[in-house]
Amino acid sequence: MKTPLRHLITALGLAFTLGAHAAEPAKPESIRIAVPDLSAGSKPSAGGVVDVLRDQQLLEKAFAKDGIRIDWHFFKGAGPVVNEALANGQADFAYLGDLAAIVGKANGLDTRVLSAGVRGVKSYLGVVPGSGIKTLQDLKGKRVAVFRGTANQLSFASALASQGLSERELKVINLDLNAANAALAAKQIDATWGLSNLLSLRERGLVELPVNSRDLEGAGSTQAVLLGTGDFIRKYPELVQRLINAQQQASAWLRDEHNRQAYIDLVASNANWPRNILSDDLAKEDLAHYFDPRLDADFVGQLQQGVDLAAKERLIRRGFQVADWVEPRFLDAALQQEQPVQAAR
Repeated sequence: MKTPLRHLITALGLAFTLGAHAAEPAKPESIRIAVPDLSAGSKPSAGGVVDVLRDQQLLEKAFAKDGIRIDWHFFKGAGPVVNEALANGQADFAYLGDLAAIVGKANGLDTRVLSAGVRGVKSYLGVVPGSGIKTLQDLKGKRVAVFRGTANQLSFASALASQGLSERELKVINLDLNAANAALAAKQIDATWGLSNLLSLRERGLVELPVNSRDLEGAGSTQAVLLGTGDFIRKYPELVQRLINAQQQASAWLRDEHNRQAYIDLVASNANWPRNILSDDLAKEDLAHYFDPRLDADFVGQLQQGVDLAAKERLIRRGFQVADWVEPRFLDAALQQEQPVQAAR
């Protein structure tokens, strides 16, 4: 082959190779994950799979070979602030409760549900001792604190609806969980709808807990999801798969009953919550189900009920189909990779 022709072919091949690489987006310097901060102390904590991922450095290890940094961003303002971060392009993924995720999607955020985070989290009705409030029906006309814009609000709406009630029959006050607990202890409100941190107030005789979502056959429980932005998923599907694979390691650890006490110790240390409170809250939970990451028909159905209720209660302008929102392919692939390992045991 003549030299000029050889040079031309080489140049064309080089140009094609460079063009192919140019079509692929460069890997990001970091992966940004937004999470509501549920900690009562100085260290951030979200419980569940987030605390396990961070404690075991699973994501950092998964992306170390590419020099991709994992940036965890914890927000005390919970779901609404996380949605702002997503809207402003400041986060690629988010672990969120169901209502905040639903509100973000309904308001036009380009997100996809990549996995379940936790399902069936208990909520509690906390009331002033001696108030005489024994049921949700007794809340009519009472001052009740609810953390609006979060899963807490949707779970309360679900609990009320199960008893034929709505917020409009109550005097609802918007307070975050810590402020609500303080107001209840000071008898500035009659009741609040909250999470397991109310158990610590009960221990001190500052609150009674006459009703929880388990008493209501699950009505009023909350779910959480892992969201990914559409932009990141389209650009970096391989990185999304790697993240989900790493999350599955944390999920498998969480669902192993042998790790129950280690998990309680971890969250107690991170969130500065009493161990006995966490232990009591999880006492009757099947961890394999509680932390099941699958986007199965039951979980998708629970999310759809949340969307429909949010639309009915005018928490969002219009509903949508959760089936069009979920993106199970990454989790399905991760679960298929686990099967040969499980079969070999």
